Amino acid sequence: MIEQKRLVQQFFDLVTVDSESGNEAEISKVLKHRLQELGLSVSEDNAAEVTGHGANNLFAMLEATEDAKDQPVILFTCHMDTVTPGKGIKPRIDEDGYIRSDGTTILGSDDKAGIAALFEAIQVVKEQGLSHAEVQVVITVGEESGLLGARAIDPGMLKATYGYALDSNGDIGDIAVAAPTQAHIVIEIFGKSAHAGVSPEKGISAIQVAAKAISAMKLGRIDHETTANIGSFEGGGPTNIVCDYVKLVAEARSIQGVKLEAQVESMKQAVEHTAATYQARSAFHSNIVYPAYCHTDDSAVVQLASKAIEALGLKPRTFHSGGGSDANIFNGLGVPTVNLAVGYEHIHTTDEQIKVDNLVKTSQLVVELLKQSAQYQA
Repeated sequence: MIEQKRLVQQFFDLVTVDSESGNEAEISKVLKHRLQELGLSVSEDNAAEVTGHGANNLFAMLEATEDAKDQPVILFTCHMDTVTPGKGIKPRIDEDGYIRSDGTTILGSDDKAGIAALFEAIQVVKEQGLSHAEVQVVITVGEESGLLGARAIDPGMLKATYGYALDSNGDIGDIAVAAPTQAHIVIEIFGKSAHAGVSPEKGISAIQVAAKAISAMKLGRIDHETTANIGSFEGGGPTNIVCDYVKLVAEARSIQGVKLEAQVESMKQAVEHTAATYQARSAFHSNIVYPAYCHTDDSAVVQLASKAIEALGLKPRTFHSGGGSDANIFNGLGVPTVNLAVGYEHIHTTDEQIKVDNLVKTSQLVVELLKQSAQYQA
């Protein structure tokens, strides 16, 4: 059913087009052309204006077969950008069946494996005349830059009722049914400068205040649904001056909104109490980057995925992810979406790899999902 050689070549063709996040212009042209070759109608939004990235999000529609025109529209989403170093990727197939780069770059299977598998699946269902509902494909820019492309989507362009992101680590058959919301936090500490050798007692060290505030926070794994982290600590200058300003950049995540609010508030209280104790000033800024989502195993979108996975002779496994993806955004826009594992490994490193067999299985899974979409029951 799946033509492995064609699929692998498609994957190679995609990863050898440079598309580091923010520089998606060339890959967008390639993807648009390929979608049109597959018979999909393609449109774009104005994401480039909003994000400053090199291209817009791509939206493509595949008409339903006659026997499934009354079925709801199914969504598949992937992202076209990669992390760095992603220029001049040279993919190869090793004797153990893995596809890898030459070791000087990433491979780009995150997320071009998802795109290649999707394209092959669409070609297969068309060649074999398989029944399927209307399909909407959304390929976003800037996913690796904080889901910027998905966050810029005009909800009016979404036609799908439910959907699947092809962009998760794990074994084929794994389904990320939940993922956290993230709060981006910026903390500023304003101390008082003084000569560190002559009159340090006249100063207020912003570094010391910030350090004590951090030590008062509960960070790392808060519980099974909640995490928090300090990402950067900026400030300081000459050693003979008491530092009067420090900026911290942090985050908190949780699948439960009430838990996220509690964690952010506890971090804020730690900052404000410590600053007051040392007669410093503080500013605490927090904003939600993307929403959480959580589906039960018996929800329709999960059940359909499970049936498709079982049709391949695999065992579905649902799990809660600790990271965000475009699936978070689509759920927030009213399209119930789960993230499916495509089998890539060691992503965001020069050791990134994917088995040829996992590329094939991912494509087979998409074919089964398309077949199941002709009989979807909410």
